[in-house]
Amino acid sequence: MKYIDLRSDTVTEPTLEMRDAMYRAVVGDDVYGDDPTVNELEEYAAYITGKEAALFVPSGTFGNQLSLFTHCKRGNEVILGDDCHIVMHEVGAASVIAGVQLRTLKSDKGKLMLEDIKAKIRQSDIHYPETGLICLENAHSNGRVFSIEYMKEIYNLAEKHNIPVHLDGARLFNAATHLNVEPKEITSYCDSVMFCLSKGLCAPVGSILAGNKDFIDRARKGRKLMGGGLRQAGFLAAAGLVALKKMPQRLHEDHENAIFLGQELSKIPGINVYSEDIHINMVFFEIDKKVYDTSKLVENFLNRGIKINPEEDGLMRFVTNYWVTRDDIVYVVDNFKDFLQKNML
Repeated sequence: MKYIDLRSDTVTEPTLEMRDAMYRAVVGDDVYGDDPTVNELEEYAAYITGKEAALFVPSGTFGNQLSLFTHCKRGNEVILGDDCHIVMHEVGAASVIAGVQLRTLKSDKGKLMLEDIKAKIRQSDIHYPETGLICLENAHSNGRVFSIEYMKEIYNLAEKHNIPVHLDGARLFNAATHLNVEPKEITSYCDSVMFCLSKGLCAPVGSILAGNKDFIDRARKGRKLMGGGLRQAGFLAAAGLVALKKMPQRLHEDHENAIFLGQELSKIPGINVYSEDIHINMVFFEIDKKVYDTSKLVENFLNRGIKINPEEDGLMRFVTNYWVTRDDIVYVVDNFKDFLQKNML
């Protein structure tokens, strides 16, 4: 059975062009720096983010945690939002790998307030840890995108206090698409950035960590320590090159499909769509509590060839991607209507 998969854009499979590039890739031992395809990917990734250097890593979580590990000394404090991916969905890795303390701030749907950050920067005191890093997320994992002005404001504050800024840009190209800017316009206001190749860009594996040359040199050794020396990784990097060169130009299609999906879902009685938060390819919504058993929805959809995740903290999320068409969305919405008609109390 062919499934319509709305669980995440991480479920995307490589395109035929990517598969062909992987088959034909020229490879070498990347730990020795001998893999020409990885080298090409890293050079291109540095170029499009406006950074001096870049590093291919196995995953987004790996890239974020490697950044914390490289920027910070053990015992440092990291300022970030209480709802960001590093806090919510990275298994507490910051305490295990980097040995840092996370000082979380309450955000406004992912957006941190400048005054809150300023208030949490540690002063010099024998009792205090040092503030080692500020982390931002754009696009946020709640689907929202924040302005260049917002990035600049926080970066200028951090620079004033000599604190580096790391950007979790897992969906950096979605953010750039929404803002109608080049990615480097966003990443000019951070010292390091991680972005994923394996989400909406459709590569099967991998992320990029980019920054200045000294940072990446240190991160490369940290990658080895963390088990990320992947040897003949050019087979994966080949797909990543296709992802970076071909896929960002079509992300607007996923965004348009998400808006369409949100509009159609909002017409169904009992569904409250967070329409104002549809900036990229994510649709968040609530189902009226009159629904008898929402866990049945997941099972019902699966039986009809639709894969979705159950609710998290009362919210459900559908994610569009390269493999989800407008016709697929119509099919999903029709099945949703049918389910609710039969299962509302």
